Amino acid sequence: MFGRSVFETVLERLRAEAEEAEPMATANAAAGTAGTPPPPFAVFGDGNSSVSSSRVAAAYRDMAEDQMPARREAAPAPPPSPSPTAPPPHPPHLLRTTPEEVAADLGLTGKETLAELTERRRTFARDNHPDGVPADLRPNATRRMTIANMLIDETLRRIRTEAALGLRR
Repeated sequence: MFGRSVFETVLERLRAEAEEAEPMATANAAAGTAGTPPPPFAVFGDGNSSVSSSRVAAAYRDMAEDQMPARREAAPAPPPSPSPTAPPPHPPHLLRTTPEEVAADLGLTGKETLAELTERRRTFARDNHPDGVPADLRPNATRRMTIANMLIDETLRRIRTEAALGLRR
């Protein structure tokens, strides 16, 4: 098997089985026995060969069974199960759910540009999105995200209104 692909090894094995079966087929033909099964593979004139998928699957299973004890011996031992420990402490920012606390976490000053607000929204979502926090803190994360989006949207509206009125920031 060394130096050859698995397919070549399987094909070689099937050919050997066919050669072993061939003398029996010749003897059966001489004795007048009909209905012998066809060979397990066919070789075409261009040198390519074809094997039925069931034969290939059986050969792979046979080879896998031959190698199974070696695989079991080579398998590493499972890691020891972790001892029960206290869950990690909750991130303190997820416990801050009032609008004032969320505004302080966002760091809004009223002088932000559109690009800065967009970046703060992304950063805040990355740190506070409900899908990325423990299940027991998802309501807090949802509330924080809602408040943050409302604050940022209000700031964006104010920027647009000031621009429409010609006010400078």
